[in-house]
Amino acid sequence: MSAPIFRGSPVIPCLAYRDAPAAIEWLCANFGFAKQLVVPNPDGTIAHAQLTFPGGGMIMIGSVGPSDFARLRKQPDEIGGATTQSLCVIVPDADAVYQNAKAAGATIEFEIKDEDYGGRGFTCRDLEGHVWSFGTYNPWSNG
Repeated sequence: MSAPIFRGSPVIPCLAYRDAPAAIEWLCANFGFAKQLVVPNPDGTIAHAQLTFPGGGMIMIGSVGPSDFARLRKQPDEIGGATTQSLCVIVPDADAVYQNAKAAGATIEFEIKDEDYGGRGFTCRDLEGHVWSFGTYNPWSNG
């Protein structure tokens, strides 16, 4: 059996949003994602969406609702704003993404700064409280 061929990363984060259509638009407009595939449900929620990021990245998004996965996860506002994971995105210009995120109303958790281990970055929350870190540090080229 041969291994599948990937054009991007074989690890794809999956997120659920209460207002997934709005989240998709917000992530594309403010974080630089592009819609690759959006499958709406008849009621306007999102059954499945794939958003790509320059350089081969992708996230998958769906609407919060009854599903097999619903019992496995909670939204940040259901657990006091905590998360059990966050997303780290490598960008060529962290300052530009920082300005876009801040202007779009993202909650900045850690201000933009130069990191001791290299690179420059910041951490924020999106419109539903998911935690995102954006920075220029590329662990693939360090080690």
